[in-house]
Amino acid sequence: MLELKGVGAGYGAFQALFGISMQVNAGEAVAVIGANGAGKTTLLRVISGMLPATAGSMTMEGTDLLTTPPHKIIELGIAHVPQGRGTFTTMTVEENLQLGAISRKDKAGIVADIERMYAHFPVLKERHTQQAGTLSGGEQQMLAVARALMLRPRLMLLDEPSFGLAPLVVRDLFKILGKINREDKVTILVVEQNAQLALELADQAHVIETGRIVMSG
Repeated sequence: MLELKGVGAGYGAFQALFGISMQVNAGEAVAVIGANGAGKTTLLRVISGMLPATAGSMTMEGTDLLTTPPHKIIELGIAHVPQGRGTFTTMTVEENLQLGAISRKDKAGIVADIERMYAHFPVLKERHTQQAGTLSGGEQQMLAVARALMLRPRLMLLDEPSFGLAPLVVRDLFKILGKINREDKVTILVVEQNAQLALELADQAHVIETGRIVMSG
């Protein structure tokens, strides 16, 4: 589904990624694990078009992502859940979910998908009229994932979903991600510092250190 060959990227004179090569096959859950500052977030930004690559090639089922603008990358079926949740704090839970489907025209499908998100994340149904900014960190992360799923993505990029969350909340979240991968057939690429949980979820994994993949399997 997704293939990177020799991808490099950086911020001005600072080089953050060096020759990243990897594949993500349809239906898989793939983990990229590494310490803070290893280049994990940069990698997802390059894939989603938020940051231009400086070298290499990157394709989504044959489509050249390096020449595709970010809004077209979304249309290819790639959804990005950034680090820090990124919910619209003054909007309600349900309004956030509706915003996730703003590019869709199938009203009946949107209503059905909102109910499906509530089935995945029952706490969001309990809080559906509540402002997103008043949710706990774990609830905001669940909302960010649910909002991305409202796009009906085929590939979901997750940036440090465990960041700042209590261990029990993290474990519940990863169980739901596994269910979404298996039952909804959403391919997942997750970058994480929590190696144990990421490896439990993943079909394949890559270890990244200082912008280079040093181990894969």
